[in-house]
This record gives sequence, C-alpha cells and structure tokens, in this order.
Amino acid sequence: MTNKTAGVRRRAVIVAITTSAVLGGGLFAGQAEAAAAPAPSITAPGGFVMNNTTGATLFGKAADTRRSTGSTTKIMTAKVVLAQPHLNLDAKVTIDKAYSDYIVSRNASSARLIVGDKVTVRQLLYGLMLPSGCDAAYALADKFGTGSTRAARVKSFVGKMNDEARKLGLRNTHFDSFDGISNGSNYSTPRDLTKIASSAMKNSTFRTIVKTKSTTQRVTTRTGGYRNMSWTNTNKLLSTYSGAIGVKTGSGPQAKYCLVFAATRGNKTVIGAVLGSPSEANRAADVKKLLDYGFTR
Repeated sequence: MTNKTAGVRRRAVIVAITTSAVLGGGLFAGQAEAAAAPAPSITAPGGFVMNNTTGATLFGKAADTRRSTGSTTKIMTAKVVLAQPHLNLDAKVTIDKAYSDYIVSRNASSARLIVGDKVTVRQLLYGLMLPSGCDAAYALADKFGTGSTRAARVKSFVGKMNDEARKLGLRNTHFDSFDGISNGSNYSTPRDLTKIASSAMKNSTFRTIVKTKSTTQRVTTRTGGYRNMSWTNTNKLLSTYSGAIGVKTGSGPQAKYCLVFAATRGNKTVIGAVLGSPSEANRAADVKKLLDYGFTR
C-alpha cells in the first residue's frame, strides 16, 4: 500500500467517525430535549398525572389543593360496592320511589331507573358509571349501607367511603354524599382522586365497566316482564383518545368540569385527574395535553 493510499483511507475513517459522532450526538441531544420538554399549560386550576405501574408523578398543578369533585365521587361509590365481602353482582335490587324522587328534587343526572324494576348490582354499577346515575348511586348506597332506616344506611355507606379513603392514606379527601352532590364537605384533590382511581382499576369488573362506551341492559319489571335500559358513557375520551380506558367525568356549579382519566399505550398506563376546568372543551383539551405529556415521560 502506498503512503498516498494509506492517507486517503485514514482520512475516510476520520470522516466516518466524525459523522457518526455528530449524528449520534444529535440523536442524544434530541432525546434529552424531548425529556426536558416543558410541562403543559392547562386551564384547570388543579391537575395530576402519574405512571400507574410505578406510581411515579409525571405532572402536578395544585395537586394537593382540595376542590369539589362532582360525580368523580362515584369512583369511590363503585369501589366501596366492589369491596363488599361475598359480593353477588347478580343480586337484584328493587328500585324505590325515593331514588327517583331524589334525582327530581336535586335535578341530578339519572340512569332513568323505573320504580318497581328489579335491577342487578352489576347493572346498577353500569348505571352509576356510564350515564352517571345519581339514582343508581342512591340504590347502591341503600343496598350496601347498614341500618334499620334508609337514612341510616346511606350515612353508613358514606362512612365506608371515608373509611376507604383513610385506608389509602388520603388526607385531603372527605365524602359527605354517595354521588358528589355535596352537602358542604365533599372534596378531594387531583392527586387523591388519581390514587382512588388507580386502586379501583385493580378490580376487573370496575375496569370493564369504565371502558365501556355504551351498553344495553335487560332488567326485570315490576310485573315480571323485561325492559331494555340503554346507557352511554359520559366520558367522551373513550372515543377521542387512542388507548383511553376510563375513568369518570364530573361537573357541577362548584366543581366546574372534572375528569379522572386513564389510557394505556404499549406497556405503559397513564392515569390522572383534572378538577375545575372552565368548560367541557377546556377539560378535553387539558386531558389530551396531560396524556400526551405523560406518555413522553
């Protein structure tokens, strides 16, 4: 090999190594830039996101500030029911007039349950979580509370909700109702609600229900016949965000627009909550930003 040929080859090797280093450096710099991407700005006054597998915090904004939760409260309602020992999901509950009177008097969201119908516990859970039925919530509280009167049973059921919150170590959560229609002291935080939902999602029945977009359930009428009840999930995220698997909407004069959300992509599940978004559109935009951000962390 001539000295001239050897020199050309050495220069070629140097160029190749330099180019590789530049390209590699650019790749690593791009990864670092992605990792250092700024947290999203959301309109909701409170928000929180975590990795549901590791429990690692991915985002927080006033994550521990107590706020009204609206119907996201019903996550705990369902969790308490599903935690009952020897639970029979096919046990039937007769719909009482008190449940329908309640939603009329409170102008509350309804599963449109018919007085006298016999509805299974499983069906009540669908009516609770999809159309956000406060009548279904009342029926479940009456069924699974303890006491000789309806008022006593409801009070004891709400007590069970607070017991569950304490078991989870939540210091900024308190329930005074079974459905989120507050009597003055129903509150939680984005972090606490996320933890409640994360715990609830360990239950397969809960997971199946909250990812259901719509369902038709056959219930028994007072006279022994049958009727079909059709319910659509208020959580539009299920249809608008790839990988969405739940969890529950909430709204109200004090709560504004809330959503506890979860989505899975690959082996990663991101779960979180926003409280107090000023509108439904803002809530949707906030949640999409937080999920997109969560999946990059």
